[in-house]
Amino acid sequence: MKSVGKKTMGLSAFLVTVVTLFVAGYLYVKKKFQYWEERGVPYVKPEFPYGNLKGIGTTKHTTDIFPKIYKQFKGKVLFGGMYYFTEPVAIAVDLELIKNIFIRDYQYFADRGLYMNEKDDPLSGHIFALTGQRWKNLRNKFSPTFSSGKIKMMQETINAVAKELQNYLEPIAQRSEVVEIKDIMSRFTIDVIGSCAFGVECNSLKNPNAEFKRIGKRVFDYSGLEFLRAYFLTMFPNLGRALRMKFNKEDVSEFFMRILRETTEYREKNNIKRNDFLSLLMQIMKTGKLEGDDTELGKLTFNELAAQTFIFFVAGYETSSSAMTFALYELAQHQDIQDRARTEVQKILEKYNGEFTYDACMEMNYIDQVINESMRKHPIGDNLIRICIKDYNVPGTKHVIEKGTTVMVPVYGIHHDPQIYPDPEKFDPDRFTEENIKNRHPCAWLPFGEGPRNCIGMRFGMMQTRVGLGHVLTKYRVKTSPKTQIPYVADPHINVLSSKGGMWLKLEKI
Repeated sequence: MKSVGKKTMGLSAFLVTVVTLFVAGYLYVKKKFQYWEERGVPYVKPEFPYGNLKGIGTTKHTTDIFPKIYKQFKGKVLFGGMYYFTEPVAIAVDLELIKNIFIRDYQYFADRGLYMNEKDDPLSGHIFALTGQRWKNLRNKFSPTFSSGKIKMMQETINAVAKELQNYLEPIAQRSEVVEIKDIMSRFTIDVIGSCAFGVECNSLKNPNAEFKRIGKRVFDYSGLEFLRAYFLTMFPNLGRALRMKFNKEDVSEFFMRILRETTEYREKNNIKRNDFLSLLMQIMKTGKLEGDDTELGKLTFNELAAQTFIFFVAGYETSSSAMTFALYELAQHQDIQDRARTEVQKILEKYNGEFTYDACMEMNYIDQVINESMRKHPIGDNLIRICIKDYNVPGTKHVIEKGTTVMVPVYGIHHDPQIYPDPEKFDPDRFTEENIKNRHPCAWLPFGEGPRNCIGMRFGMMQTRVGLGHVLTKYRVKTSPKTQIPYVADPHINVLSSKGGMWLKLEKI
């Protein structure tokens, strides 16, 4: 009987503990979900446990959620509130406030809020994620490697890969085949970045199963629990570091660290120099400056070099391939715009003996308008995040964005705002003439961010996109097919904007 009594008492104590923890958890969450209400800020009603992220990464893409929140707040308040799980997030919807966040009052919002754990995940210590003085120091070291002069050095490599792309498409176009164009554009940018960043021939165009392509795809494939894990690490970085959690997948990290170590050791041993990004970083790692420039930048560690090369590969490969994919998608639907873009490229190439020189590419104004309008309508990064690093009094209001608060800028919502871009679903490159750009708010177009923490690789990305598109358009016509989704559905399993089921287009030889 005593034994039964002890078991009953033990079970009772267990149940009391469970109930107590449940009640405590409920009260904690309820209190967290009162954050915006207590501060008099309009907010979107959250649901436990997702906050306002229900369905993200499984059935919904971020473009299914945040543009609706933008519309809910736009014109009524400068910013509103929502919740990432239980964490309050400020949604900036007023362009002047956004300009303050990115530019005027940048010092309050200097960090991106990306998860970083250099001890357990060295590749996470890249320039996009670094904070404070470390970010400033690295940006100063890094910026000279993206100057126009350094990009000119890599122009020949970009052109060589673009020629391979052109040749690869030749038999496809002769047969008027329907192809998944994102896959092909990804292979092109992987080969460009692999060569410019690592000095490695990735051969993705020749071999669709190349290891670089497989690993590159793994970086952005976040489905279900992986997507939620990424959000968790973004919102609870200290807990993630305490648990020694990594943002990058193990096989991705092992692959890049191995490739970089082998490549740098081989180059040092054999005194090999190339006109690529890795060579520039190796110069900084070894001497603290670039050849031909006496400016002292300070040396890099190997892990710092690895992290910067990794992010250059990841960001450059995905954003540019997506930009080209969406541009071709739109050009296939608008043959008049495609003809105009093709004519511009052909006329400029005649002037430069058929060569895609740096100067020739810089004259391709209409191609730039096509790319810019495509990135307006289909921004690869559909939201931008900043962390408030000290209390910020929102101008013209009684509200304070408190230190540690995540601030999100809904890029997709802004880019599809009919008050900024009339008939926003219409593809119209003339929105990006010099005159029209001047007449718009400077923060109405944000595919590269804005201010001191904008995309440092913007010039390079635009160049490889121009060259890739130009090589396609000069020899081939792009058309829609019965397999082309119009409109396409955003893939919820990929954490950048991408078409579910691929982007299928028809190619014909001119």
